[in-house]
Amino acid sequence: MIRSSKEQELFSQGLSQEEWLIQIMELYEDKVIRLAYTYVKDRKLAEDLAQEVFVKCFVHKDNFRSESSVKTWVYAITVNICKDYLRSGWKKYIHVIDRLGKSKQSSALTPELTIVQKSEHEALADEVLKLPLKYREVILLFYYKELTVSEISQILHKKEPTIRTLLQRGREMLRRKLEKGR
Repeated sequence: MIRSSKEQELFSQGLSQEEWLIQIMELYEDKVIRLAYTYVKDRKLAEDLAQEVFVKCFVHKDNFRSESSVKTWVYAITVNICKDYLRSGWKKYIHVIDRLGKSKQSSALTPELTIVQKSEHEALADEVLKLPLKYREVILLFYYKELTVSEISQILHKKEPTIRTLLQRGREMLRRKLEKGR
């Protein structure tokens, strides 16, 4: 398994517990918050859950078996914490409109085309967030987090063919919803 130099540093012997935690948070904090947001749809709650993720990473650091990348391990913890939260009886449903990811804008676009692109991106993000959880999570992990089917399989503890099927069905659901909206 190929690891980035940053990931290799995370598990080198020379880091204190505090240094390790600071580095893992610097590497993954924004990504974990964005991933948590896709589950709970509330920025502040996503930030709170991200803190819980890093506490769990810190507590279970010695359990990391190097069978996957650190990123996959952190994402798996994030997904599990978010699912636990959603299953809990005291959850609150507060929907906040927030764009997923950053829309790429070309300087060659006219203001009108820029507005149309932004509108289309927001419509797609809204439709992704409306998908049932099992489709939403694979779509988000694959397209927004740019994980492979194999990595998603490890994170969600599902077989790769199942992930491919969920991706295909999720795409089809999105296509139908977007065509209906035209």
